[in-house]
Amino acid sequence: MDFLTFHFNVSGIDVNILIPPLVAFVISFFTSMGGVSGAFLIVPFQMSVLGFTAPSVSSTNFLYNIIGIPGGVYRYFKEGRISWPLTWVIIAGTLPGVFFGYLIRIKYLPNPSAFKFFVGMVLFYIGLKLFKSFFNKGEEGKKPNKNDASFKITNVSFSLNTVGYDFNNQRVTFSTKGMFLLAAIVGIIGGIYGIGGGAIIAPFCVTVFRLPVYTVSGAALMGTFITSILGILFYTFIPMQGMVYPPDWGLGILFGIGGLGGMYLGAKCQKYFSERFIKTMLGAIILFVSIDYIYQFIRKIF
Repeated sequence: MDFLTFHFNVSGIDVNILIPPLVAFVISFFTSMGGVSGAFLIVPFQMSVLGFTAPSVSSTNFLYNIIGIPGGVYRYFKEGRISWPLTWVIIAGTLPGVFFGYLIRIKYLPNPSAFKFFVGMVLFYIGLKLFKSFFNKGEEGKKPNKNDASFKITNVSFSLNTVGYDFNNQRVTFSTKGMFLLAAIVGIIGGIYGIGGGAIIAPFCVTVFRLPVYTVSGAALMGTFITSILGILFYTFIPMQGMVYPPDWGLGILFGIGGLGGMYLGAKCQKYFSERFIKTMLGAIILFVSIDYIYQFIRKIF
């Protein structure tokens, strides 16, 4: 099927045009259940499998987020499972961080091996925290009742100190200031990695703030969508050391098309899976990727 192989000028790679959307669909279907767009796995696929290692890989990832995320956000919104106060706190913290992350990525981490090591260390820590849920006997393993009217976010309250809402017959609260600080730190890391921060903030919301994953997913995806718009503008229009790093538009659009369908179906199917399964699945995937990146860096040294 050579007639489907296409050369992408920005990335300089040749690939069958069916592969990017297919890979993105499969990845985003599962990761969107945990509020993650799947960009943190699209990056290693582009770098390690396709050989796209230039800084533009990050802006291409942002483009994938912008096209793909609306599918998942729409589904979570339709089912009444987006916590808007959580969404806006995440956005307020991550937006400034994306800019600083962009500067760090271009100025200090242009080398792919160093970039991979940095990503590996961050993801390894997150993966450990998520994977621990598999061994936690107290972790809820039941699937939610898809017909239960309580499986929606209601009675939302917001102040500069605390955010609260009712979900699944429980009152959920978290510190507004604490979440903002976490979002700011995540924004910097997400800006460096080109993921908008969702792959980091969603697991932290679940493990540190102990929020139900069913209420975190929509907010995390929405936050990632907004910050990805800002991120792609930085990479495309703000010169760093005399150069800009716009996305590979064709490749990003192909990934985005697959992500759009995958995230919509993932959000729709989330309620059929237990919270324990979702967190364990994310933890296992993240650990696999992080160990691979760390190993590649160590192997080059020795």
